[in-house]
Parts: sequence; C-alpha cells; structure tokens
Amino acid sequence: MTSTFPDISISTDRLVLRPFEEADVPALAEMMSEEMVTAWMALPHPYTAADARAWATGKAAAVRTEGRGIALAVTEFLTQRLVGTLQLDHTDWRVRSAEIRYVTAPWARGEGYASESVLAVAQWLFQDQRFERIELRTAADNAAAQQVAQKIGCISEGVLRNAWIARSRTEDGGWTEIRTDLIVWSLLPEDLDGVPGRLADAGGFTYPEWN
Repeated sequence: MTSTFPDISISTDRLVLRPFEEADVPALAEMMSEEMVTAWMALPHPYTAADARAWATGKAAAVRTEGRGIALAVTEFLTQRLVGTLQLDHTDWRVRSAEIRYVTAPWARGEGYASESVLAVAQWLFQDQRFERIELRTAADNAAAQQVAQKIGCISEGVLRNAWIARSRTEDGGWTEIRTDLIVWSLLPEDLDGVPGRLADAGGFTYPEWN
C-alpha cells in the first residue's frame, strides 16, 4: 500500500498553507505566467487558465493521493490572497525524505513568505511526520531560490552538472531553452536548531500550527 500525507492545512502568523481550490485559478494562472517563473520552472508556456484549473481541481490533490508528496496553496492569513505555491515531491517513504519546491508571486517577493512557508512545512515534516531529510534543487543562476535555501539553514551538497533546462529571453521577446547546472541542498532536523527564532526576529512570525 502506498503511503500518503494527511490532508492538512498549516498556519503561521502571516500565512495559511492549504489544499488548492477552484477559486485559486485566476491568481495561479497569473503567477505561473510571470517571467521569472517561466524562466526557472518546468511549466507549460504559455501557462493558461485551463492549466491552472487542471492543477487546482485535480492534479494538485493527486500529488498527495498517489503518494508522491503534497501540494499546497500559500495564502496570506489576513487577505486570503494567493502568495505562492509549495510542493513536496519525489517522496521516499522508506528513507523518509522528500524534495521541496516553491514559487512566490511577483507582488509578494521580498516579504520572506517563501522562507516562512518552507520552514513551516519543514517543521511539520520533521516533527509530525518523522521525516529525516528534505532536498532542494536550485538552478545555478536562480539567486532568489538559493537565498531561501540559505536562510532556512540548508546545506549545499554539490552540483548536478547540466541537469536542468531553464528558459531565457531572446532578442525578439520570445523564449529559448538553455541547459544549466542544479545546486543540491539538504535540510535535516538538526539543521533547524535556532533557525525559527532567527527568522521570527527578522520577519515577525512564530512556529506554525497544523491541523
């Protein structure tokens, strides 16, 4: 029998991470069509409302029910506005490890939302699910994603050479695919010692709660 994560929501002072809903479709389509997301993520391009609807109403839930991981919408607690997405994938239930990926809406960048949401899921994964390893893979030139990894205490383990295909703008305004390296980061339970307090001092949020 395939193991699965529980159907949960996770809350911090500023955020609620919850399952996707059909109401998320417009904001999701806009977010995933943004230039930086298009450049670094392996998503359809153009990313349409139909793509967003397929994800929000079926594909996201299947990540959990099929045992691959869990996909969560990241929303502001006060406004309920969609500020990003977070996904655990490539879950190894025997080793108790998973890969984590995250996207932040362009208007919400610089607020610490990505590190806050990743940290909340890491705490839940380590404390509640008894996992032992989270892995992140960031494109070599994706400085923003690397800053999140560093901020929450991840350790850089090495480089997968030529292991990713990103996109780059062409002179005529289109897109072309380019090969790039991936930096591999890991986070273990002991790596979180002191991290929540440091981030709370900087960003004004506390330990998460989940239900």
